[in-house]
Amino acid sequence: MKWIGKFGWCAAIMGLWLTVSCNGEPDAATPKTNTSLNTKVDPMKTRQATFAAGCFWGVEVAFRKVPGVISTDVGFTGGNPDAKDPTYRQVCTGRTGHAEAVLVTYDPTKVSFPELLDAFWTCHDPTTMNRQGPDVGTQYRSAIFFHDAEQETAARASLKEVEASGVFRRSIATEIVAATPFYKAEDYHQQYFEKEGTAESCHVGIANVHTQLAKEAAQNRAAPTTQPATQPAAASR
Repeated sequence: MKWIGKFGWCAAIMGLWLTVSCNGEPDAATPKTNTSLNTKVDPMKTRQATFAAGCFWGVEVAFRKVPGVISTDVGFTGGNPDAKDPTYRQVCTGRTGHAEAVLVTYDPTKVSFPELLDAFWTCHDPTTMNRQGPDVGTQYRSAIFFHDAEQETAARASLKEVEASGVFRRSIATEIVAATPFYKAEDYHQQYFEKEGTAESCHVGIANVHTQLAKEAAQNRAAPTTQPATQPAAASR
């Protein structure tokens, strides 16, 4: 869409969607706080994930609610190699090839990548190609940018499970591709709705997704670490 697109349609329907959470349920059903946000965690013990799901203002809101998410940045990724550090206006032309995306930094002891995938599927419509609501263009495509082989495996397994579940009536159009350089967007885009003092965003999903993959990952994360049994001392001769 053109530069005015994001501002225009968000403003037009804000009154309808301000009290709607990412999963389409009333806002009261969604946790208001994520105590992990902005906490100090050893960077060596954190992980990152990158998601594109339409307007990055709303996607950021969704992930900042997930317990275990430490911080988020909105920006652009997946574009032409020659189009480095693009501006928002440049990305809006569609010529740079970038997607609006959110870089999520999280504590893997509090949330797993498969659980973040559930939040991703829930917060948008992954069945529309290069579109979310009135926002149309390749910059609004649905994509998971994996950072390593483990994330790729989990993303593909999650997509397969979601497809098989039939929770979405149409085929999923989400791309699963390797992460490329992420360029942070201008400051005014960061935590946009919080800066504007609005309680919610104009980003709405169409289904609640709870995969078995995420459930098992959560159980494994919560399970106590098993210590090796102490071997009895050798008897003296």
